Amino acid sequence: MAGEDNNREARRGDDREESSPLLQGNDTKIYSKEDAKKAPIVPPPAAEEHGWTADGLPVTDGSVIGEPIGRNQWNSGLFSCFGRNDEFCSSDLEVCLLGSVAPCVLYGTNAERLGSAPGTFSNHCLTYSGLYFIGNSLFGWNCLAPWFSYSSRSAIRRKFNLEGSFEAMNRSCGCCGSCIEDEMQREHMETTCDFVTHVLCHTCALCQEGRELRRKVLHPGFNAQSTVVVLPPSEQTMGRK
Repeated sequence: MAGEDNNREARRGDDREESSPLLQGNDTKIYSKEDAKKAPIVPPPAAEEHGWTADGLPVTDGSVIGEPIGRNQWNSGLFSCFGRNDEFCSSDLEVCLLGSVAPCVLYGTNAERLGSAPGTFSNHCLTYSGLYFIGNSLFGWNCLAPWFSYSSRSAIRRKFNLEGSFEAMNRSCGCCGSCIEDEMQREHMETTCDFVTHVLCHTCALCQEGRELRRKVLHPGFNAQSTVVVLPPSEQTMGRK
C-alpha cells in the first residue's frame, strides 16, 4: 500500500510540472525538412546606394542617409591679386610677383607642394617653360601652357574638397543643375571649367592656386627632421698632489 501511495504522489507531481505555466511558455515546435522547404525565403534588405566622387570618396557625411558633403571655399578669390591681409600677406605678394614675371616658377612650386616628390619642380617648370616659349613664338601669347597646367587646379580642388566654378555658378543662378545627373558628370563639368579658367585667366588661376597651397601645405624643404647633436665630453685632468 505504501508503494502505491508513493507512485500516486509521483504521478501528481508530474502532472503539476506539465501544467506549470513556465513550461507552457517554452513550448517549441519541431519543423521537418519538408516544412523548411515550404517556408518562404525572406530576401535581405538591399544596401543603400551612395554617390562617389571622381577620386573615390563617397558622397556621404558619415550618416546613414547619405547627405552630400558641403564644399569648402577658396581662401581667396580668383581676382584677389594681392591676397589677404593676414600672416600670409608677404607670401601673397611673392605669389603675385612670380605669376606676373615667372609663371613657370610659380607653377613648379605649386606642383612641388602638391606632389612633394623629388624632381617635381624641375619636371613641371621645364615643361611649362617649353610650352610657354613655343606658344609665344608661334601664336604670340601663352596658349599652350594652360593645356598642361589646368590639371593642377583640379587636383587642388579634389584634395581640399573645394567648390568649383561650375558649382559656384549653379549656386548663384541655379540654371545648370538640371543637366547634371550624377557625381561623375558634375566632376567632368568642373574639370572643363578648370580648363577654361586656365585658358582665359591663366595668371590669376596660378596665383589663386599658389595662395591656397601656401596656406595649407608646407614646402617640402621645411619638412626637415629634428637632429640630435651629441657633444664629446670635455677633457678631464687629474690634479697633482
